[in-house]
Amino acid sequence: MTGGVDFVAVGHLTVDQTSRGPRPGGAAYYAAITAHRQGLRVGLLTSHGPDFPLDALPPDIRVVNVPSPRTTVFKIGPGRIVEGRRVRQLSVLARAADLEAAALPEAWRDASLGALCPVAAEVDPALAAAFPETPLVALPQGWMRQRGPGGVVSPQPWDDADLVLPRVQAVVVSHEDIEPFEKDALEWFQRVPIGAVTRGPEGAVLFVNGDRYGVEADRAAEVDETGAGDVFATALLIAYNRDGNAWDAAATAACCAAASVEAEGIAGIPDRAALEIRVAAYRRRLGG
Repeated sequence: MTGGVDFVAVGHLTVDQTSRGPRPGGAAYYAAITAHRQGLRVGLLTSHGPDFPLDALPPDIRVVNVPSPRTTVFKIGPGRIVEGRRVRQLSVLARAADLEAAALPEAWRDASLGALCPVAAEVDPALAAAFPETPLVALPQGWMRQRGPGGVVSPQPWDDADLVLPRVQAVVVSHEDIEPFEKDALEWFQRVPIGAVTRGPEGAVLFVNGDRYGVEADRAAEVDETGAGDVFATALLIAYNRDGNAWDAAATAACCAAASVEAEGIAGIPDRAALEIRVAAYRRRLGG
């Protein structure tokens, strides 16, 4: 089923081995679920093996799978404490197939919105050009990871940024992603209309045409932070293209991400009605 869609997520579905057991994951997974709960028709270009639990996706999300004998598997370790923050340790235990433009259905190339969501450098950077008119958000974390001995993930520069930045409307990264590359990141944000650096409970930094603004986090009783940055990025793109106001979109994104951390996995990601209620409360608290 590959008819027209409103939102396309591109990236691997994953199986994440956590201390609570294996569960579905991947930035594209969280992006697709967020867009779906905001009422959009969602397409997902991915690659996974027969071990991925497809019942973890709503049946009306349209999936194009590049065949692979195995699903990308991450082991999420307990991490270490750096400057008072816990930095998780990731290892890639298996990897599915690469994603290239030839696999993208023709009917999806003029989608209203899209997200490029690599987790293990699986998304060909040139794929951004396959969406000539679609506002895209790039989540480049998967282009900024290298796989070392034992599959342990470590940072690397985003070498293909020049292929992606001219084609996207927004770039969203976490503070952890860019810590070794802050000068590079500041240059990225000069080249896109909207950028954001997510900082968990400390909120986010928003860049609008290169100018920097603070975004306060919404209050949240954190249960599981996994995927919060992907939820933030998707909500930011949707809200900005709905209303055209980057600051309002960032507030919406902050509230959507905060809701998402209050339950395990995708369970906390709000639908549009619940998100609107939360944003209204956020604005009242901030007096705006």
